[in-house]
Amino acid sequence: MKVDRLSRAATVVVAGALVLTACGGSNNTNDAQNVGSTGGGKLSGTVKIDGSSTVAPLTTAAAELFAEKQTKVRVTVGTSGTGGGFEKFCAGETDISDASRPIKDDEEAPICAEKGIEYVEIPVANDALTIVVSKDNDWADCLTTDQLKAIWEPGSKVKSWKDVDASFPDEKLDLFGPGTDSGTFDYFTAEINGEEGASREDYSPSEDDNVIVQGVSGSKGGLGYFGFTYFEENTDSLNAVAVDSGEGCVKPSVDTARDGSYTPLSRPLFIYPSKAALRRPEVKAFLDFYLENDADIADAAQFIPLSDEQKAKALSTYKTFAG
Repeated sequence: MKVDRLSRAATVVVAGALVLTACGGSNNTNDAQNVGSTGGGKLSGTVKIDGSSTVAPLTTAAAELFAEKQTKVRVTVGTSGTGGGFEKFCAGETDISDASRPIKDDEEAPICAEKGIEYVEIPVANDALTIVVSKDNDWADCLTTDQLKAIWEPGSKVKSWKDVDASFPDEKLDLFGPGTDSGTFDYFTAEINGEEGASREDYSPSEDDNVIVQGVSGSKGGLGYFGFTYFEENTDSLNAVAVDSGEGCVKPSVDTARDGSYTPLSRPLFIYPSKAALRRPEVKAFLDFYLENDADIADAAQFIPLSDEQKAKALSTYKTFAG
């Protein structure tokens, strides 16, 4: 996370709290503005979170802002990937799991059930999975989904940019992407290759999106993919590639992700709290804060906020689950 993003987030949320206070506040004791009304220090403990590296910057921003209200609550945010995060969550090692895809009914969900871990899926932002190339790449402004499949499908023999399009230079194609524990990997392979987990293996994988940034930006023929927020943080060293799924070339952006025109790579992002964790006041206070301030946090952290309809549904789901 960049400091300026967190500072801007703090300014936005605190300003919103001051406005609500001036207008008389809210009667809802779960409102984020009232979470801190008990005073920094009245709550204590640790909130443990792990999972998606895509969702981590958003949750980290929420944690930093929450810390200004509850100074004795420590919120830790790990990035072992969506799958790795669910493994820890279902083992009871974490309170909340960050996820860039829904939990799998045939993998993690049965483990959670076996361990007695009750959870709920809550969307917290939208994302536009972004295809990136280096600034030295002046030929690949747009790729079709068929071209992306030819590059990434299992057993692909595409080695050069010229293999992708005859008009492209004969430049070696260096591929970088998420590891197999990543929800981004699962989503991309399902949407582009037609089967979740189906991918060529001769690429440089990492659960750390910053490693992918460095790999692509350092190679003239580099290409990779990750969440939109990481591109937004690295526009000085990377170019985003438009995607053509049959309706023309569309660049990833806040607007194209929310209006559905950036297909098939726009998606929701989630958090999964456990019911047992929510019985602890510090965990519930953090989640109250996170969800009530979701739009401001997403905006300031350069994520794509939920629509009004998405947020209303998320809050309803959360409040029902939390009792």
